[in-house]
Amino acid sequence: MKKAVILLSGGLDSATVLAIARDQGYECYALSLAYGQRHSVELEAADRVAKGLGVVAHKVIQLSLDAFGGSALTDNAIAVPEEQGEGIPVTYVPARNTIFLSLALGWAEVLGARDLFLGVNAVDYSGYPDCRPEFIEAFEALANLATKAGVEGERFTIHAPLINLTKAEIIQQGQRLGVDYGLTISCYQATVDGIACGVCDSCRLRAEGFRVAGVTDPTHYLKRK
Repeated sequence: MKKAVILLSGGLDSATVLAIARDQGYECYALSLAYGQRHSVELEAADRVAKGLGVVAHKVIQLSLDAFGGSALTDNAIAVPEEQGEGIPVTYVPARNTIFLSLALGWAEVLGARDLFLGVNAVDYSGYPDCRPEFIEAFEALANLATKAGVEGERFTIHAPLINLTKAEIIQQGQRLGVDYGLTISCYQATVDGIACGVCDSCRLRAEGFRVAGVTDPTHYLKRK
């Protein structure tokens, strides 16, 4: 079986991507990052999803992106907004996907894996620059320039199978693949018990996705907008 490294946050999208990689016959290695995020309870969700979908190994790497701040997800002094404003939102974490993919690439090279999967989406998303197809294409080019494996002709491929799907389409695909979305957390400010706020951008996109998909939302929300 071919090996793949999957970035697993514990959210709806990354759980779906893990299920897709498994369905495509990959031996799956999940990578999660404890980067100083205020919603660190998502790491517990990632552990549940990894166990539920039967990964070969699940690594959690400790980072300190909160040392830089600059995002509502890593700096408690910046409030998580309840409404999406103009431009890139304050929940954007500077260079997050670039850093995460770099770590996934390093592990993949050690494992002998040449496929990396992540759950970025350019349709129902918050406007992050590192969730666009252009970013994925650029990082794949970098991966094949900057590694021993790439230079020796063992090409890396960055898979973003959700990039052009709506949230409802993602949920429907996950349903077909047997994803238990009750294991996942998407909220930017979930409680320590895993209760979602129901008002942040991520919660609203998630709830609307379940509504449009016609699938019962298993999420426990503090309140709903």
